[in-house]
Order: sequence, then C-alpha cells, then structure tokens
Amino acid sequence: MSLIERTIRVSYRHRVFFTDGVFGPGNALLKDVLTDGQPGRRRKALVTLDESLAVAQPDLARRIEDYFAAFPGCLECVCPPMVIEGGERAKNSYFHVSEVQSRIERHGVCRHSYVIAVGGGAHLDVVGLAAATAHRGVRHVRIPTTTLAQADSGVGVKNGINSFGKKNFIGAFAPPFAVINDFSLLASLPARDKRAGFVEAVKVALIRDAGFFEAIERDAPRLGVFDPDAMRSLIQHCAELHVNHIATSGDPFEFGSARPLDFGHWAAHKLEQLSDYKLRHGEAVAIGMAADVIYARRKGMLDAASADRILALLEGLGFELFAHELLHRSARGELLVLGGLQEFREHLGGELTITLLTGIGQAVEVHEMDAATVADSIRELAQRREPASARLPPSLRE
Repeated sequence: MSLIERTIRVSYRHRVFFTDGVFGPGNALLKDVLTDGQPGRRRKALVTLDESLAVAQPDLARRIEDYFAAFPGCLECVCPPMVIEGGERAKNSYFHVSEVQSRIERHGVCRHSYVIAVGGGAHLDVVGLAAATAHRGVRHVRIPTTTLAQADSGVGVKNGINSFGKKNFIGAFAPPFAVINDFSLLASLPARDKRAGFVEAVKVALIRDAGFFEAIERDAPRLGVFDPDAMRSLIQHCAELHVNHIATSGDPFEFGSARPLDFGHWAAHKLEQLSDYKLRHGEAVAIGMAADVIYARRKGMLDAASADRILALLEGLGFELFAHELLHRSARGELLVLGGLQEFREHLGGELTITLLTGIGQAVEVHEMDAATVADSIRELAQRREPASARLPPSLRE
C-alpha cells in the first residue's frame, strides 16, 4: 500500500456589520463591502428579497435599485430584486434554490460577483444554499431582517432546506462573505417575529454566559415591549457569542457530534415538523429548551431555583412553553416528539449528543436521554400551562 497525505488548511474571514438604513443613499457600507478594497472594479450582484418583507415595506425593492444606481461606476444590480416566498414553507422543496441558481446563470453572476439575500432565516437558508452550490460557491452577503436571523441563524455558516420530512437534511456549510445587520429593517416585523429571536439569546446565554442571562432578565420588561435599544443590545451580544463559538470551537463545520448551540433543538425541530411548521422556529426552541430544563432538573443535574428562573424568563418574554404536538402519539402509543432524538442522532453522525444544563451559563453533553423522564417533563409542561386553580386537587377547587 502507498499513501499521499497532506493537511489542508483554509482560513475564512467572518464579518458581521451593524448599521441603520443599509440602503440609504448616504450609507456607503454595502458599497464598501462589495467593492472590498477595489473601488475601481465593477461588481455584479443578484439581490433576493423575502416576500413578507416586500409586502411589509413595499418601497424596499425600489430603494435597493436606487442604491445600486447611485454607484454606477462600481456596482451593478443585474435585475430588479427577486422576490421569493419567505418562511419555513419555502424550505420544503428545492424549487426556490433552483430558481435562484437559474437567475445566477442567466445574468452571468460569477464567483467574483455577489448574491445578496435580504430576509428572514428561512430565506437566507434557501438563497445561501443556491449561492454555495452555483459555480461551487458564489460570494454571498446576508442581510437578515428578523431578530432571530440577526442574532443567531443569519450570522452562522449553515445553509439548508428540508427534505424527506427532516429539517435541513440538504445543505452546505459556507461562511458568508459578509453579514450586515440593519436594525431599521426590524421595524415592520409583527410582534410574534420580533419576539422569536429572543429565545436564541437566552439559549446562548444559558450555555455560555451567565452575565448575559442576568442582563436579559434585567431587560425583560423592555424587551417585552420591544424597546429598540434593548433589542439592539441583545442582538449584538448574541451574535458576538455565536460568531465566537464558530471561530474558536475548533469545529466550525461540525465534523464532530458536539453541537452546544443546538441546545433545546432536538425537540424543537420535531415540533416544527409535527405542527406543519405553524410553530415558528423560535417558539419551538423555547418549548424544547423548557422541556430540557425540566429534564435536567428531574435528573438532578440542575437545581430547582435555576430551572424556575429560566422558565420564568421565557414566559416573561412572551413564550408559550407548551404545544399540543408534544402529546401526539403514534399508532403504538409512543410520543412522536421522541422521534426527534433518533433524527438528531442521524444528523449528528450516529452518536447522540445532547447539551443539557448544570447551571446558568454551564452546560454538559450527554449521550442518552431517558424516554420516561422526557415524558414526565412533557407532562409537567402540560400541567404548568393549566390555570393554577386547575392544578389544585378536586376537593380544593371552587
């Protein structure tokens, strides 16, 4: 036998910018990012726009075209912004990925051109996958427009769509050329979507930064009314912790089985599927985290006071910690949500690795979950949802 073996090292520059009014005529940030220190070279860009955002801000497409028109010597928008269906449903087929790839080919968008995605996390996933696979990789700029995407998913390095009934089954790791978080784009979000991103901040605080958790607790009343300064602080701190993990974990493309940033996600992904994606990702993660917090407490890993603080904060931020999908059963009487553990095992490469808490800001990895204790935790969530009077023994109820 003979062998040739070399170690290949590839470095990436991962940048997340924060601004207001990215498409304002006086804001040169996007132009500077695209020209990348070569202002004399004209750069082509295909811009995609999340349909829900296009409806909420009907002048946005025109503002994007006007922005590119203001820099004719160095920027070219190859066509009017391409409006694509948003939300998780857009990820349930390859259609939109192929649609973006078709435009890339039609307009001669090359590996030194750009695909700019403006939208929520699902939109970024779809367009990012198209950019990562056309020409084996076109430069991709993300402009996230939801709190969840600005704080978490949009600053990561994953792209993917759902297939075979499994979330993100088809995808690619591809760090974006840049991420630009424009806080002003959050203004038109409905309350449900403004709130959704808070849970990912709670998640990363729980596994990484107890001080951040305390800050979220202090800011909870302001976050509850969507105070802009409180939201900005949460988004920026959460994004920084996320990027730090990618840069310093030693496993940015997840070749191993440890995925601490997926705390609460094994149940969340299954709940999204069982609800036919009526549950938003952030809402499902809140429930999944709550179930795992109770599980850790029941297993003696997490003290009761910390568990109560966590559940109270999630509820204080406006999250419902129970969904009826938790109780759905198979024909054999098994809780369907437990199927999420097997799907997580497969997604991780065969070894189940679940992150659980031992304290606020402290996490450990376990490689098995006791189904009976998971079921008990779900029952506790169901009981917690009932009014206090309904939880009293029958003899004490009015």
